[in-house]
Amino acid sequence: MYYIGIDVGGTNLKAGLVDESYQIIAVKKAPLHFQSMDQMGETLAQMALELVEESGVPREQVVSVGMGFPGPVDDKRGVVIKTVNIPIRFMPVAEMFHRHWDVPVRLGNDADCAALGEFYHYEDKNIESLILVTLGTGIGTGIILNGRIHAGVNGCAGEGGHMVIVHGGDQCTCGRRGCWERYASANALIRQTMAAMEASKDSAMWTLVGGDLSSLDGRTAFEAMRRGDSAARDVVDQYLRYLADGLSNLVNIFQPEVICLGGGVSHERDEDLLVPLQAMVLDQCFGREADRHTRIVKARLGNDAGIIGAALLGL
Repeated sequence: MYYIGIDVGGTNLKAGLVDESYQIIAVKKAPLHFQSMDQMGETLAQMALELVEESGVPREQVVSVGMGFPGPVDDKRGVVIKTVNIPIRFMPVAEMFHRHWDVPVRLGNDADCAALGEFYHYEDKNIESLILVTLGTGIGTGIILNGRIHAGVNGCAGEGGHMVIVHGGDQCTCGRRGCWERYASANALIRQTMAAMEASKDSAMWTLVGGDLSSLDGRTAFEAMRRGDSAARDVVDQYLRYLADGLSNLVNIFQPEVICLGGGVSHERDEDLLVPLQAMVLDQCFGREADRHTRIVKARLGNDAGIIGAALLGL
């Protein structure tokens, strides 16, 4: 038996055929040309049908089609409530899809789907709880409790990036001030690095970017720190404190067995990221005297997590 997962992004659609071992065996990608919600529903159905036909798998062997959207969904009604960067509001995706293929359709938030993918691929198959934290433009989180996605009463649970860690802090795109993602996302790290470089003209960070601020990225401060630059060390230390504050809040609320870190920042060396984070989070958490604690690890699936997780909504 097989499952299809479709990851709906702001600019691209990615569909994957997933087998019973939770592995992707075929992929189809296409740019998103949004014209209308009706057209969107037809595009998703056509993409799934083409994926099956091109892979040679009989339709009857596909158990379900799952889709991950960047926003809240109502899986029971098969409706996408709202999406970010795509003008979708209360779109009856399941009904639209069934005009072309009568197969079970499941819907999920894209971050939740990615978390589900990481959960099924985690090395310890006995865990029941996992939170995925993706450090990118903002901070995306997906929460798995008791082996299931925790979507909340309205499908909007898991917006960890919008918990406030600095009262009255920087303005966030969500309308609040001091949100975690304003201080601990990859974009936040870049802003903090730029500010430190402006204040320290002799920093090794300038050498790394060839004197061009537009060339800096999330790796700049970490790399300069490893070269012994004190300004870069201050940037990394402060960034880790912000990151640990949010992670500690998640641990104190949910006490998950695992937190997976994804996004470009997560690729930093363990001794520079995971090791200090684990210590900082443990120091701030309730239950630190217990025998078991939340493990902080790197996400494994990268861009495949959303496809695999969407497909496994059918489980």
